[in-house]
Amino acid sequence: MRPLTRRNALILGGVGLAGVAVGGTGLLVTQKVSSPPTAASASGTELLEPLELHSTDGALAVTLNAAARQVTLAGRSVRALTYNDGVPGPTLRLRAGDALGVSLRNDLTDPSNLHVHGLHVSPEGNGDNMFVTVPGGDSFDYRYELPANHPPGVYWYHPHHHGLVADQVFGGLYGAIVVEDPIPIPASRDRLLVISDITVDSTGAPAAARATEKMSGREGALVLINGQLGPTMTARPGERERWRIVNACVSRYLRLRLDGHELALLGLDSGRFASARPVTEIVLAPGNRADLLVTVTGGDAALRALNYDRGTAGGMMGGGISPAGGDMSLATFRVAGETVAAAAAVPAQPTPRDLRTATVTARRELVFSMGMGGMGGAMMAPTINGRAFDAARIDETVQLGSVEDWLLTNTSTLDHPLHLHVWPMQIVEEGGQPVDTVIWQDVVNIPARSTTRVRIAFSDFSGRTVYHCHILDHEDAGMMGVVEAR
Repeated sequence: MRPLTRRNALILGGVGLAGVAVGGTGLLVTQKVSSPPTAASASGTELLEPLELHSTDGALAVTLNAAARQVTLAGRSVRALTYNDGVPGPTLRLRAGDALGVSLRNDLTDPSNLHVHGLHVSPEGNGDNMFVTVPGGDSFDYRYELPANHPPGVYWYHPHHHGLVADQVFGGLYGAIVVEDPIPIPASRDRLLVISDITVDSTGAPAAARATEKMSGREGALVLINGQLGPTMTARPGERERWRIVNACVSRYLRLRLDGHELALLGLDSGRFASARPVTEIVLAPGNRADLLVTVTGGDAALRALNYDRGTAGGMMGGGISPAGGDMSLATFRVAGETVAAAAAVPAQPTPRDLRTATVTARRELVFSMGMGGMGGAMMAPTINGRAFDAARIDETVQLGSVEDWLLTNTSTLDHPLHLHVWPMQIVEEGGQPVDTVIWQDVVNIPARSTTRVRIAFSDFSGRTVYHCHILDHEDAGMMGVVEAR
């Protein structure tokens, strides 16, 4: 099979979708539902899922303890970073209108904090505040108020302390958030698949990234699902399963296929289509999520991650480097048992808002580049509009309640996926060509040497937050800006 290019990634099974991708590394250790994990399952065992914590009476209060713990990963002892002694951390299941309280206890030696990726909540105070620092040995109480009309979907949480994000996510600090549908979608089984990758060094610790890896975005040697290497999922003929997939990799793009079965995409990130759309594969950048329906129509198959060409980091230290590539099998999908009756029809979803006809109050351009800097100009310096991140500087000031048009220009030879906190983005143009479907995402890919145009409704919340490349090594190196809604 020919490698997928950054251009033709936009057509997935006949559906126009924004390409999302990049390489990465992450650590996953199995967490059983009944108790915190002590060991990762061996290859070929049935897929396990993290502990689930559900809101009741409109609220969920949890404690997340970030700490280094000795766990077993792929048959060897690893000193991982964990939430509540497990990787991934517990899954938080909420409903629109809920209040989520999280007491973050930082037992790491380094400072940390928490980002609820994709949730449309306040960025101020003890909300999704990226400017909070929780020193090692300290704690902080977050509180998030979900609007009554918050979109259903799969979200996730992870640290966001500038300069340490990639290492802490790579080390194992992440977990999923699910906002339930107001009208249930019929499915025989609801699976969570948190996909991540890691390299373990000779001491049994997550491997440190080399300078060249940071420039391209590190990709781990092992790609895992819910902490397992090559697990098995078993279903009966005719069943419809719902897969909520999180790309928790630091940099790796996931081009996912499950041949021989019917796939229908409910949506990406917080975006939801009015009806599920047939696809043959999906492409997820780091930070992207997919809400996928899988109908069993064939026999045993492999869930595969196929090669994705995200470009080359050239010109660094006298040469260029390419991210890791190649196809791989992530899991076995086994079909066994008696055929079951077809599931009920998927209820129609609300028609997504379309900003293409909205009044635009401002237009901006963000230019992503990999200029030279540091070490006598030998290292590449990731920037947006020629500037590296400065927490004390406001890069963009927007009007609360307005709709803006942002042109995202990538001058580099690598793809860059833009993540905007708090407010999702509607993709309206790719490579100069209009997008004819309504697509909402909070991580939007900008192919190398290309442009993508988005529109953003800065609704509901005022305050400061950030936008950045979700190749987390690039974010840590400065490819991030501050936006304030007033």
